[in-house]
Amino acid sequence: MSQEQETIIENIRWNESGLLPAVVQDARTLEVLMFAYMNPESLRLSLTSGQTWFWSRSRSELWHKGGTSGNTQAISSIHYDCDSDTLLVKVVPEGPACHTGENTCFYREIPLTGPAAEVQNTEQSSKAAAGEGRFAVLGELERVIAEREMERPEGAYTTYLFDKGVDKILKKVGEEASETIIAAKNKDNAELRLEVSDLIYHLLVLLQERKLPLDEILEELSARHERPRRD
Repeated sequence: MSQEQETIIENIRWNESGLLPAVVQDARTLEVLMFAYMNPESLRLSLTSGQTWFWSRSRSELWHKGGTSGNTQAISSIHYDCDSDTLLVKVVPEGPACHTGENTCFYREIPLTGPAAEVQNTEQSSKAAAGEGRFAVLGELERVIAEREMERPEGAYTTYLFDKGVDKILKKVGEEASETIIAAKNKDNAELRLEVSDLIYHLLVLLQERKLPLDEILEELSARHERPRRD
């Protein structure tokens, strides 16, 4: 561990039991998966292993998420809030987070009525009107690719790519990029549409192989857009 990490751990406001609430969120979908507690040792283990470790208050022991079930969580980032008393852990999950088999522990919803329901309906309508679904296919494609990597269904092309490894994936990215250039030079938009689609697909496979969520690419693009222009 680095000295900076140790300093942050020392300065975190652990509660009277030496614990800190940790909210775990899917780095790709931003869905809240679970809530647990960490102590300094579990946070150190999480940082050094790259997977989530927590402190079980009921068993009074450390526990490695997925250590028994195989449903581990690869850490994408860890943030602490302005009061230094809560953690937000973004992960790429390998399977469901909940012991019930659900993807998230928060799968049960309280129906809303009255003003709250009106707000909910308005929000959903606003999102639809703003074209939130315009790029929904990318999120769904990312999810399917992650599922293929985990399950490796026989005969699937995505399975073939993951089985062959990163060199094969990189070769395909290069090939599709070259074919995209050729299509653009030929001024053939029908061909260009097909080649760009192939390129995006193989780039998503590459991101999954490297465990780099698409959301981090979008965050980088957003950050660049917000920077002051120099021209």
